[in-house]
Amino acid sequence: MKLEILPFQLPLKHTFTIAHQSRDIQDTLIVRLLGPDGLYGLGESTTNPYYGITIENMQACLLKVADEVLSGLAPMHPEELWKITQPYFKDNPFAQCALDIAAWDLYAKMQGKKLYELLDLNPAAIPVTNFTIGIAPIPKMIEKMKEVDWPIYKIKLGTDHDLDIIKSLRAHTDAVFRIDANCAWTADQAIAYSGELAKLNVEFMEQPLAREDNEGMKKVYRYSELPVIADESCITEEDVSRCSGLFDGINVKLVKAGGITPGLRMLRQAKSMGMKTMVGCMTESSVGIAAIAHIAPLLDYVDMDGAMLLARDIAEGVTIRTDGVEFPNRPGTGAVLIESPGVG
Repeated sequence: MKLEILPFQLPLKHTFTIAHQSRDIQDTLIVRLLGPDGLYGLGESTTNPYYGITIENMQACLLKVADEVLSGLAPMHPEELWKITQPYFKDNPFAQCALDIAAWDLYAKMQGKKLYELLDLNPAAIPVTNFTIGIAPIPKMIEKMKEVDWPIYKIKLGTDHDLDIIKSLRAHTDAVFRIDANCAWTADQAIAYSGELAKLNVEFMEQPLAREDNEGMKKVYRYSELPVIADESCITEEDVSRCSGLFDGINVKLVKAGGITPGLRMLRQAKSMGMKTMVGCMTESSVGIAAIAHIAPLLDYVDMDGAMLLARDIAEGVTIRTDGVEFPNRPGTGAVLIESPGVG
């Protein structure tokens, strides 16, 4: 197998701010895994300064794998390829995600099936995605919310006026709210806020405390009036069991986990432990979002609005609507590039 590595810049419609970073452009890396008979698979991973992930270190990791492993391999089941290449990605699961998604796309194409068909999943069971509103002055957050009429909004918090934000937004919509503090609160804040947020039709709180604050999360889990979902606290497969008794559910990010292969294992483990399941995005193009959509029938909640936040997409994939997801009539994930690298 051969690998092509294609860096892109994704322009955002609005400055996207969360508790610990802001950005107007999202760097992303697309990989094309070349198989037999002209077939290829597409995968993607975005960069993330919070986790120290750059285009350069993803490229370096993937080039090493391409040279030392892929060049001597024939196409195989993605789970087997993940296992073979995993030692190269211990410090860069983001890069592994891009390869893994491409491997699933290619393998499904070789079977002549859509990915959800290969996984024996029912697309009618996909939950409605939320649409994310990043931190901004309250009038701007209201403006962004009104731009996209959606039944579920995920509101980024982590300011000194978080309740005022939710109260102000609530005055303009009856939609369900989910809130994500991205580790910004203390346990006492989360518990105190939970009662007020419950009255404002907030469905759950995502990652209210820092990843390492297990004692605080025990307290929040016990006393919160809202369910709590892990994000930063659930990055790897080993984290799932640690989240039991601290969270009601987990939000798996494929880029942080290392792709679809470990993501599926994490979701099944969480379900076996009675936890709710969610998959979230990291502002990917339609390449990454299409991959999420194909496994979304497994989920209780999904956050796959990344391509909807872009001023311009570099790919075409699934079409996301309030009444479901439309998949293109193509095998694999169905994603195709519509731009070339360097266009920005």
